[in-house]
Amino acid sequence: MKLELYQVDAFSSRLFGGNPAAVVPLFEWLSDDLLSGIAQENNLSETAFFVKRGEYYELRWFTPCGEVDLCGHATLAAAHVLFEQLGYQDQCIVFATRSGRLFVDRDQGCVLSMDFPSWPAKPFQVTERVQRALGARPDELYFYQDFMAVFESEEQIRTLSPDMERIAELDGLSMIVTAPSEEYDFVSRVFAPSVGIPEDPVTGSAHCTLVPYWADRLNKSELRAYQVSKRGGELLCRHMGDRVKIAGPAVLYLKGTIYLEHEESCHT
Repeated sequence: MKLELYQVDAFSSRLFGGNPAAVVPLFEWLSDDLLSGIAQENNLSETAFFVKRGEYYELRWFTPCGEVDLCGHATLAAAHVLFEQLGYQDQCIVFATRSGRLFVDRDQGCVLSMDFPSWPAKPFQVTERVQRALGARPDELYFYQDFMAVFESEEQIRTLSPDMERIAELDGLSMIVTAPSEEYDFVSRVFAPSVGIPEDPVTGSAHCTLVPYWADRLNKSELRAYQVSKRGGELLCRHMGDRVKIAGPAVLYLKGTIYLEHEESCHT
């Protein structure tokens, strides 16, 4: 069995920026063990798999440690592959996922806009456990499915050096840290060592929580965000009540073939 494999740098218009994701189109679903094995072999933060079902596509995401409920950058990467490599002609792609139906529109140029759920977080007490994990005390702490720690300055976010073992012991899949910015509306970083991702380069799904917070705090619905990881990535966001728009470009890095052999033989 042979499968096509694409690797796309999402939330970047240049190679080696943004967040790399693998994308594997399928005709039918493979076993979960095989999907997990492919994701482990790819060894990227996410591998996206999709299957066409009439007018929409079923979409799933796997980290090297297992399946997740939502992933932004790999959704952007999957849409980029459909639009730019597989000849998808309509303006909007509909993905059926574990987080409901997601919509990706082709915007101007190479920018794609994703319609995702809004996940506003609730205030949470800043505990000593969280402070030790982060190596600094945030001004505010929130929780939805992940923790979100709010700091005073962008410099604090850039210089933060958390204890990954302690971060992994906290509730939730990841720790989001964020602060206001002079150049952007806000900046962020995301740490998810419990699912094999010490620091995620650019995290679309984290903005399901970041956008409603900053839209309320800044009293504006249109937001420019930057994730200040080593690779970095800019996200154009819009708050729409119970939904958020998260937009950015993507660029293809490689196209290849996965060879799945049930039996191997070696002749000498």
